[in-house]
Amino acid sequence: MTSTATTIPDALARALADAREVAVLTGAGVSAESGVPTFRDAQTGLWAHFDPRELATPSAFERNPKLVWDWYAVRRERAAHAQPNPAHVAIADIERGVPAFLLITQNVDGLHARAGSRKLVELHGNIARVKCSREGTIVDTWRAPDDDLPPRCSRCGAFLRPDVVWFEEMLPADVLAQAEAAARRCDLMLVVGTSAEVYPAASLPQYARRAGARIVEVNPERTALSPFADDHLHGAAGAILPALVKAAWPAGHSK
Repeated sequence: MTSTATTIPDALARALADAREVAVLTGAGVSAESGVPTFRDAQTGLWAHFDPRELATPSAFERNPKLVWDWYAVRRERAAHAQPNPAHVAIADIERGVPAFLLITQNVDGLHARAGSRKLVELHGNIARVKCSREGTIVDTWRAPDDDLPPRCSRCGAFLRPDVVWFEEMLPADVLAQAEAAARRCDLMLVVGTSAEVYPAASLPQYARRAGARIVEVNPERTALSPFADDHLHGAAGAILPALVKAAWPAGHSK
């Protein structure tokens, strides 16, 4: 069933309000509504002639660590200046309205947490965090980088790098396990602002569907998931999700 922001199906609103466990999977489309460029859209200005895949791999960092550090520094600053939008806030509201919940995000900008989401896993890491490239230890503070090199770990002297999952790297096993478990347990899954083409995240709605969950897609476009979704809410997440929350809990809710 395809609907718009102004026509939330009554059956869907009831299903959300009655759900025992909800899982939400979000992608770049949610943050794009806050002005955060998507991964490829980040290639603007001085970075326009770079292939992002050449800036987001361990081998790229090994070849030119300062180039990769600088690109992520620009992206980190953009994310820090962005603000959560109504979609982020609505997802936090859903968390407060259901007995069990997990937000699974492919985004690295931290906007979900800033909007109030607490039960979440970040599949691809968080661009605001920095870690040692050798030990993997999160580093809270570091000295300003030299002109030609990124900052170094104070413990072992290795370069610091963003705490994100690059191409050629596996997702953290514990994070993926949490996401897969939630997908298999939930009775309703919202899939918001993602093309549903990047694995292993794209497999999560299929796990939920096979376990009998209601699959609700929120996206301005049809995707690879659309033929399998029980509901396709067509439009911007920042308009649809607040309307869905209002339809499910017209008098508000509290846990």
